[in-house]
Amino acid sequence: MWKEFKEFAFKGNVVDMAVGMVVGAAFTSIVKSLVGDIITPLIGLLTKGIDFKDLQVVLATDAEGAVTSALNYGAFIQNVIDFFIVAFTIFAVIKMMSIARKKFEKKEEVVEEIVEEPKPTSEDLLAEIRDLLKEKN
Repeated sequence: MWKEFKEFAFKGNVVDMAVGMVVGAAFTSIVKSLVGDIITPLIGLLTKGIDFKDLQVVLATDAEGAVTSALNYGAFIQNVIDFFIVAFTIFAVIKMMSIARKKFEKKEEVVEEIVEEPKPTSEDLLAEIRDLLKEKN
């Protein structure tokens, strides 16, 4: 059983998956910061600070008038909006990375075309040496 576990745990796929999860967790904090610290405040300026989280339907109150039960549909609406903001932000970042990668690959292709010169064969080099020796004599 130990041998089977070692084979499973140290297969390339499991290690790759673990690395992907760690990188994904780090990327999550970047996306949260981008959305929470940059995009959401900008949207708040456009919507004049509308916050749906406080919207609710009161189902029951106690004798003093305090809410004891409510449907917080505003929180749901806010979470849906947040989801779309995050999803669009991730889409935009990946789109920009894809465009940048394509431009980089095109530049590499151009550089490879420029750099690639036909290399002389041994016979060509020997013929050139022969010709140089004939010229000196």
